[in-house]
Amino acid sequence: MMSTKIAPSLLAADFGNLQRDVEMVNQSEADWHHIDVMDGLFVPNISYGMPVVKAIAKHAAKPLDVHLMIVDPDRYIKTFSELGADVLSVHYEACTHLHRTLQAIKAEGMKAGVALNPHTSVALLEDTIQDIDVVCLMSVNPGFGGQSFIENTYEKVKQLKAMIQRKGASTLIEIDGGVTSLNAKSLTDAGADVLVAGSFVFKSANPTQTILDLKAIAG
Repeated sequence: MMSTKIAPSLLAADFGNLQRDVEMVNQSEADWHHIDVMDGLFVPNISYGMPVVKAIAKHAAKPLDVHLMIVDPDRYIKTFSELGADVLSVHYEACTHLHRTLQAIKAEGMKAGVALNPHTSVALLEDTIQDIDVVCLMSVNPGFGGQSFIENTYEKVKQLKAMIQRKGASTLIEIDGGVTSLNAKSLTDAGADVLVAGSFVFKSANPTQTILDLKAIAG
């Protein structure tokens, strides 16, 4: 059993000290840097674009887990590969031809991820699960950090895990939103493999220790 991956969400970092926060993640027990890219259309918020991702990539010593909350993500697959993304997740709700998009991500040498909004059923991935490296389940409504966790997520994780096992896929389940030390163990018990934590890490008194604690609790 591999240990749970922790992916601190840099959306919650201090943008005035971004290099410092990226280096903190490098030196911590975290596994990935989670980067949220928002376009103000797919979600009601705008985060950061290519220059900031490029700056993060320059200092990051761990894989970049890039989550595109944008319409028509196909336009930027090549760009994010060139910027250094290791995992690229697109939203199911934003892809007309999901299978084609997944193939395009893999063709650029990245792991292919699919993110699902809270209201989107995991059953919709039945036909593509074997092509998906990571499924990112949104456990809050995407767009803003610091929201509270949606309890129905546990059920979705269990359903998705059952599907992955039934199909013989090796897909990782990632949880994004409202993750804390209070729900980390319940999430991994349900079948989660990767936990994204933003505010909980960066707003804590000692982020490095918080990451270590989260990893220990999640198992």
